[in-house]
Amino acid sequence: MTVEKAKATALIIILCVAIGVLHSSIRAQASGTRSVWDAVYTKEQAKRGEGLYIQNCSVCHGPDLTGNDEAAALTGPGFLANWEGLTIGDLSERVRVSMPPNNLGKLNRQQIVDVLGFVLSFNKFPAGDKELDPKVEVLKQIKIMGTKPK
Repeated sequence: MTVEKAKATALIIILCVAIGVLHSSIRAQASGTRSVWDAVYTKEQAKRGEGLYIQNCSVCHGPDLTGNDEAAALTGPGFLANWEGLTIGDLSERVRVSMPPNNLGKLNRQQIVDVLGFVLSFNKFPAGDKELDPKVEVLKQIKIMGTKPK
């Protein structure tokens, strides 16, 4: 084998490995490998969200997030029964298109993720040093899981 063929072969192998790594990384992101256990919101965001929740959500979902006959629970087994395995992006979009029912579209995307930060905090998921991003494509990468992964 000539030196040039060896270099070409090495380059092809390197490119194939790089493509494989990139593909794996993209697939991992798309599959939502992050979860609510990965400290995906901040305490400050949750605090802002608490005020928004009280003003816009507590009438239906209750001050303790347990819901009622008309509104789903946003905490505990009732919350997880509806959202386990789905993503924060799914929840965010549900809020965006259907909440509050008496004033659809009142909350912008930033306000929605602030409220979701409060919901995560109330559910005892850990806070971190980076806020939830309001971009739905980012939120779709964060799975809602009731049990902390190992």
